[in-house]
Amino acid sequence: MSEQSKVKGPASYFPSIEKTYGQPIDHWLSIIDGMVGKKHMEMVAELKSEHALGHGHANALVAYHRVKSGA
Repeated sequence: MSEQSKVKGPASYFPSIEKTYGQPIDHWLSIIDGMVGKKHMEMVAELKSEHALGHGHANALVAYHRVKSGA
């Protein structure tokens, strides 16, 4: 894979997240959609405690969601 086509940032975690937890990224993003009004780290904490995601994976999902939604 060339340097230009390599995925960077939070999305670089997506293949590992899907493999580890057996759900597509859209599943996790829809869960985050339901966390309206919560702060970044509150969302991360909920993904960790309620869905057993690791910190890095939860943080990547929340960061990606926030950028994509303009939050």
